[in-house]
Amino acid sequence: MPLDPQQKALLDQIAALNLPALSSLSAELARQQYTDRMKRMPPGRPVANVEDRRIPGADGDIPLRIYRPIGAGALPALVYYHGGGWVIGNLDTHDAVCREITNAAGCVVVSVDYRLAPEHKFPVAAEDSFAATRWVAENAAELDIDPRRIAVGGDSAGGNLAAVVTQMARERGGPAIAFQLLVYPVTNFDFATPSYAENAEGYGLTADSMRWFWDQYLPEDGQGSHRHASPLQAEDLRRLPPALVITAEYDPLRDEGEAYAAKLRDAGVPVTVTRYDGVCHGFFGQSIFLDKAKLAVAEACAALREAFARQPV
Repeated sequence: MPLDPQQKALLDQIAALNLPALSSLSAELARQQYTDRMKRMPPGRPVANVEDRRIPGADGDIPLRIYRPIGAGALPALVYYHGGGWVIGNLDTHDAVCREITNAAGCVVVSVDYRLAPEHKFPVAAEDSFAATRWVAENAAELDIDPRRIAVGGDSAGGNLAAVVTQMARERGGPAIAFQLLVYPVTNFDFATPSYAENAEGYGLTADSMRWFWDQYLPEDGQGSHRHASPLQAEDLRRLPPALVITAEYDPLRDEGEAYAAKLRDAGVPVTVTRYDGVCHGFFGQSIFLDKAKLAVAEACAALREAFARQPV
């Protein structure tokens, strides 16, 4: 369908900023450009409590931001990994969406500030994300979190990390994960899909930007086929947690996200896949501007509530 009018207006506003292409920038300048643009966004909604913490990782501390909704007792939790191509983004750039999920899903959200490429190449982001998830499960009592009701989720590269963390947890004997929320996830090191050809430029995320992100992330091209970089390449997706996969029509990553959902379903994993027509990559975090984003966030939070309700309390 044609571009959603609200999405087109937002794309026009971004185009008017005349920003240089990410692929022309250093990682440091790309981060600054993204952070500056996100600072133009209105602040997120209040939640009951927000706490910044640092937890031990394999090579130093991993920063976390923990959001709590109103409610007493052991609450369910979503461990969230921000998007940004494993190169840009941080706790602040995804603060608003974490607050929105906290309130709407009625769960604790633990946002993970994993180390970024190219300073820290694959598999560092995945290992940090897994370590943070395991820490949340092991410290659930202290955090007033129900360890039987822990989900993982993320957008774009964060969706990639969420998918990979579920595979790591299965391979490494835990922790138990109740659900995975994958928002336009990166699932495969492959630029030959129809959605890459159809949406190579003009819709926010470009094919050139994705090549640049992968170049920053991978130590060498051959590792792009590793299942912890490209979860679609995993041979066996059985016994993974139920999933909601959200994709966008005008997104180079659309086809690989939907392919991952299909492969999960073929492996017997309960999965819902919803394509939001008329919108672009990144729309999920733009609910203040886009009605389609409001619908997507509402769907995600309803799916989380349903998944948590299926677990014994």
